[in-house]
Amino acid sequence: MTTPVVGVLALQGDVREHLIALAAADAVARPVRRPEELAEVDGLVIPGGESTTISKLAILFGVMEPLRARVRDGMPVYGTCAGMIMLADKILDPRSGQETIGGIDMIVRRNAFGRQNESFEAAVDVRGVEGDPVEGVFIRAPWVESVGAETEVLAEHDGHIVAVRQGNALATSFHPELTGDHRLHALFVEMVRGNRTADAL
Repeated sequence: MTTPVVGVLALQGDVREHLIALAAADAVARPVRRPEELAEVDGLVIPGGESTTISKLAILFGVMEPLRARVRDGMPVYGTCAGMIMLADKILDPRSGQETIGGIDMIVRRNAFGRQNESFEAAVDVRGVEGDPVEGVFIRAPWVESVGAETEVLAEHDGHIVAVRQGNALATSFHPELTGDHRLHALFVEMVRGNRTADAL
């Protein structure tokens, strides 16, 4: 089987770090900014950054609607921090004009863990990731207030939901790309491989 091609939405955030982590997880990693680049990938990572800015840039670059369509059609997608907010069906406290891609039946709270100077690291047990806990880097991180019946909670920290999965959509409040631990990216690449296999049948 050919190596899956996984894009990183390259509008803002830790794009380079995600590309490195995906390559370490045996994917062909590419930056994605435009609809024609999105059409060439098997899955997509939406990095952290500022969710309102990512939303506005996605619309400006003409990639928001094609991205929504591909997520609805089942393309695997993984959002970290602001990327989690982008994948939420509902934001508890949206900024004016802020839009999301959707794809996960959850309600998220922006900047729930505090401001930039309140950033922290914590060990997080993530269901589906074998071995030691994942070291989570929380930077102005959201948390999930509630999930729908189809959404699986993969991890909690301090009583709050910080990792979820619904079908081919995965999201974490924290930044695994900053730690050198590529197990979550490997989990996502396996999701992409599984989806490609299913599509081929």
